[in-house]
Amino acid sequence: MSLSLSDVKRIANLAQLELSNEQTETTLGQLNGIFALVEQMGQVDTSGVEPLRHPTAALQNLALRLREDVVTEENRRTDYQSCAPATQDGLYLVPKVIE
Repeated sequence: MSLSLSDVKRIANLAQLELSNEQTETTLGQLNGIFALVEQMGQVDTSGVEPLRHPTAALQNLALRLREDVVTEENRRTDYQSCAPATQDGLYLVPKVIE
């Protein structure tokens, strides 16, 4: 996929950017370079490559130290809701704003 000069001008207009003719041509070259790189990456044979579970796993030789998903704080809902004007069943009640 490659863009034309009119495509870049349309994108700039949609993004509300004012680009000079020189900037438009530079941007066209940069965007087409990005698209060429994406197409090149799409042609790489990745069969047999296991997907990473975490993006930094490839950069680190250590096991990821993710904390356990456990509750560490006590439930203080009643304390936090004590200053609210109106609550019901643990929820904050607010005035209806849309009919």
